[in-house]
Amino acid sequence: MKLHTFATAPNPRRVHVFLAEKGIDVPLEHVDIMKRANKAPDYLANVDATGRVPVLELDDGSHIAESIAICRYFEALHPEPPLFGRTPTEQGRIEMWVRRMELDFMMPVGLAWVHGSPLTAAVMKEQIPAVAEQSRERVRRFYTFLDRELADREFVAGEFSMADIVGLCTLEFASGLNQLPTEPGQRNLNAWFERVSGRPSAAENRPPSRLG
Repeated sequence: MKLHTFATAPNPRRVHVFLAEKGIDVPLEHVDIMKRANKAPDYLANVDATGRVPVLELDDGSHIAESIAICRYFEALHPEPPLFGRTPTEQGRIEMWVRRMELDFMMPVGLAWVHGSPLTAAVMKEQIPAVAEQSRERVRRFYTFLDRELADREFVAGEFSMADIVGLCTLEFASGLNQLPTEPGQRNLNAWFERVSGRPSAAENRPPSRLG
């Protein structure tokens, strides 16, 4: 078993933080996405046809792609501590927040990155500045929403969970490479970020981050 990864990218980083929370060690295969190693013919043919990271290669040679799918695989093998919830209510709430973090937060951050960063201009056929700006505004609105939601609890879905991991890695990506920091007045959101980023699991391979 090994994990094909680029540790500081936001989606692979989810898996790294998850594994650290579980205390699971997995051999790593570094894939230099900055040199487009994930788009090399051998990688596309033998690891993942979509050219993404992370990808978990199992002992039988098969592969599991997508960060949440990989984490669910390890959750089934190592249920303690539970990061997807114990009870049906907990599991449903965590799943709800994971989806919100991916669709309402990571998606617009990704669009801002693709259409607004000079680092992606070389690989994009055409960047659309209006899409980048609309996406940045969606991120700012999500910050306001999340700051309000966190007024009465320490973690997104109650106890620390996969939803917090997804949120942490997305906020790092947004505030660092995308120059989308939170506002100083968003105290609940900033306090949450300090809590989750201060966990030992988040210490390694930390990307640059700029908070309000």
